[in-house]
Amino acid sequence: MIWIWLREGQSIWFAPLGAVILILYGVVPTFQPAHFGLVYAAYGGIFIILSILWGWKIDHIRPDRYDLIGGLICLIGVGVIMYWPR
Repeated sequence: MIWIWLREGQSIWFAPLGAVILILYGVVPTFQPAHFGLVYAAYGGIFIILSILWGWKIDHIRPDRYDLIGGLICLIGVGVIMYWPR
């Protein structure tokens, strides 16, 4: 939302809303019951997938085969990080 305000000249109200979302993005993982490092690593993988979806649905940039392959690799990595027996 900060990007939309700065780069696309939208209303100033996008800036504080974007700032709140960014703060929540950094705080929410710390309240997870698992080890922070695992949650943060998995969160990164999910962020990559959501970025691809955002580009597709909001910015109208259709993901190509390499975006999809990379996203799948990230999801596999999230699965390994979170659920591989230790």
